Amino acid sequence: MEKTHVAIVGMGTVGSGVARLLLDHGDRLARHAGRVLWLNKALVRDLSKDRGISGLPAGVLTDNLQEILENPQIQVVAHLIGGIEPARTIMLKLLESGKDVVTANKALLAQHGEELFDRARSLGRTIAFEASVGGGIPIIANITQCFTANQIISLRGILNGTSNFILTQMSEKGLDYNRALEIAQNMGYAEADPAMDVDGSDAAQKLAILAHLAFGVRIDWKDIQRHGLEAFTIEDIRYAEKLGYRIRLLATAQLIDDNLELHVSPTLIRNGRPLAEVRGPYNAITIVGDAVGDMFFHGQGAGQMPTASAVVADMIDTAAGRTDITFRRLQLWSDRQCEIELTPYARTLGRYYMRYLVADEPGVLSQITGILGNYRISISSIIQHEPAESSDPSKVPLIIMTHVCTEADASKAHEAIGQLSSVDSRCFKLRVSEG
Repeated sequence: MEKTHVAIVGMGTVGSGVARLLLDHGDRLARHAGRVLWLNKALVRDLSKDRGISGLPAGVLTDNLQEILENPQIQVVAHLIGGIEPARTIMLKLLESGKDVVTANKALLAQHGEELFDRARSLGRTIAFEASVGGGIPIIANITQCFTANQIISLRGILNGTSNFILTQMSEKGLDYNRALEIAQNMGYAEADPAMDVDGSDAAQKLAILAHLAFGVRIDWKDIQRHGLEAFTIEDIRYAEKLGYRIRLLATAQLIDDNLELHVSPTLIRNGRPLAEVRGPYNAITIVGDAVGDMFFHGQGAGQMPTASAVVADMIDTAAGRTDITFRRLQLWSDRQCEIELTPYARTLGRYYMRYLVADEPGVLSQITGILGNYRISISSIIQHEPAESSDPSKVPLIIMTHVCTEADASKAHEAIGQLSSVDSRCFKLRVSEG
């Protein structure tokens, strides 16, 4: 059987998993690819470090990128380094040296997708990126191939396993945020600096990629409105549960009258809905297509072997020639016109959960409902808890669930209520999803 020589740039957790699949399951991969994927080189920073991979042939490891760039036998390279630089420069060099690239770097694609894809097209090369969103969940292939007969209407997802693990620990074990984060870090689900995961940035980067694939829009991920786990407390998780909801960090892309809304925010999702049942470090995505209807994808969104599985699948498709066909026909990150306009976040519609700590005295409720009425916000329900549930016996928790209104009206009303002398400054507003 013919060989396709491949290389790995970056032998961290995922790169080591890719090497294991190539070395331990070569026969199985060859059956799917129609050719042997031969691991020729793997770029590392430290040649002396034990990679924990049995059967790694002598001479495969190198700390010199030129050994990959200048080797004409190597046709496909798994680009498995994170961040923007030197990842961007290395990918451009790989393309310019005649290599097809498979990458898992969602931040790089979200920020430099247009440049990288234009360069690949001009050189007759390809970029495959299934592992960049959803880890082992084959969401890229489904959007770009299986759903092509559909106009996708909406896409909602739990796209960050770290935040979902933390939320699961808080809701199921009653832990506060700091303790839940500490456990996530100890178990390897969270980085030492978890900011990108917990502030919604990681999910926004993935949402920018999915929105481009599903709707053709090209948007800087930094322009996507996002709120993270700082937007609520353990008390909100408890109150949400009493109301029949769970809080999840939800990435949303929704098409309404040829306008697209994009945002990432902690959201109350009704118990029993598929996204509400996603626990631990898992990802899940729901897609609604005009022909196929509702679809649900669930699986491990990160981790060594799930992500390595997606990388190797892309390597097989590239070696077999399938990536070349889809890459050229899809024209991703090209200059094609997109007729869909983005809806300003302030004009997006939704229901809201609002929580206040208010003085236990007459007239407070009428003040609050008066402000909501001034902003044309209809109330779905109001729950006022007993003073004993509050750390300050002179104040009581007040929970308001609204009917549908604009984000602008909800934010203005929420801010005005928070400025009342009878309302504590610690107040919270979260979106509510019934889907």
